[in-house]
Amino acid sequence: MIQRDMAKVLLMLLNKFPAVHVTGPRQSGKTTLAKTLDGYRYFSLENPDIRVFAETDPRGFLRSAGEKFILDEVQYVPQLFSYLQEILDTATKNGRVILLGSQSFLLNQHISQSLAGRVASLKLLPFSYSELKNTEFANSALDDVLFRGGYPRLFNEGIDPVYFFPNYIETYLQRDVRMLKNIENLTNFVRFIKLCAGRVGQILDLSSLSRDANIAVNTVKSWLSVLEASYILYFIQPYSGNISRRLIKSPKLYFYDTGLVSSLLNIENAKQLDTFYLRGNLFENFVFSELIKQRFNEGLPANYYFFRDAKGVEIDCVQELPGKMRLVEIKSSETLSRDHLKNISSLRTVFHATEDYVIYSGGEVADFHHTCFMNWKDVGRFF
Repeated sequence: MIQRDMAKVLLMLLNKFPAVHVTGPRQSGKTTLAKTLDGYRYFSLENPDIRVFAETDPRGFLRSAGEKFILDEVQYVPQLFSYLQEILDTATKNGRVILLGSQSFLLNQHISQSLAGRVASLKLLPFSYSELKNTEFANSALDDVLFRGGYPRLFNEGIDPVYFFPNYIETYLQRDVRMLKNIENLTNFVRFIKLCAGRVGQILDLSSLSRDANIAVNTVKSWLSVLEASYILYFIQPYSGNISRRLIKSPKLYFYDTGLVSSLLNIENAKQLDTFYLRGNLFENFVFSELIKQRFNEGLPANYYFFRDAKGVEIDCVQELPGKMRLVEIKSSETLSRDHLKNISSLRTVFHATEDYVIYSGGEVADFHHTCFMNWKDVGRFF
C-alpha cells in the first residue's frame, strides 16, 4: 500500500484534539488512511442498516461504537453531531473520534454548529507525485502523469483512466450533487462541468460561462459552489497585497486532479496531450495541485495566489510566508529561456521577493540569472 504523507500529521492531531475530521473528494483514500490506525472501529453511514440505527437511536449507536471509532460519510446523519458534542466534552483522552466525509460544506456546517473547538480539520486529496516517488510510477512521463491523475484506485487496482473517470463522474452526480442541490437536469450539469474543464487555468468569467452553458449567472455561481464543496475544482485568488497597481479581481479556475480534467476534455490516451491546445494549462494545474497537496498533507491551509495587473503583467504563482515572498512562474517548456524570467525580473523589487522559481518540464535544476529553474518532479521536495 502506498503510504500517505498526511499520516504523521493525522496521528499528531489525534494526540492533541478529541476528534479529527478528514474531508476530501470521493475515493481520495480517506477511509484507507483512517483504517491504518490501530484501535478504531469503523462505521460507514452510507450503509443503510448502520444509518437507520444511528438515526433512530443516536445515543445507543454511539455507546455501542466503543471507546475509539471512525464515522465515515457522517454528514448523512446530521443529528449525530449534538450527541458527539456530549461525548467529546466528557472525553478524558484525545483522539476518540475520526470523522470522514466528501462534502466539505455539509460537514463543516455541522461541525461549526456543534463541535467547534473540539475538532481538528484535515483535507486529503488524491496522491501527490511525491507520494508516488518510491513506486513503479515514479519515472512516469509527464503526459502520463497529467492523463492519469492521482486517484488511489488507478494505482492500487490498475484501472485505466478511460474507464475510471466516467464512472467516477456518474457516481459523483448520483450521490453528491443530488444531496447538495436539487439539480433536475444532470445532463446539463455534466455539460457545465465540461465547460469548466475547458477553462482550466484561466480567469473565471461568469458571464461567458453563463452564456455558453445557457444558464443564469446565479446558477453558475451555485453550481460552482457545488463543485468546490465536493472537491472537484478550486479557485486561486489574485494577490492583492501592498501593490499600488490596478489589479485583476477575478480568480483562476483549477481542478484538483488533472486526470479528471483530461477525461472531461475527452482525452483518451496520454499521447493526445503532446499536441493538445490546453497542455500548458494542464501543466499549470498540475503544479498548483501539487503545491496545495503538500500544504494540506502538512495540515496547513493553501496560501498561493496569482498576480495580474490591468496591463496583463502576470506572475503565475505568489506565495506569502513569514519573512518570505516567493514568485513562481510555471512553464510547460522543456528548455530554459530568458523569456521565462521577464515578469519575475520586472516584479521582483515590487514584491520585495526573497525567492523566485521557474517550474518547467525540463530535466535539470539550475540557477539562471538569480532564479532557480526547477523540474516538475522536484516541486514537493523544494516547497
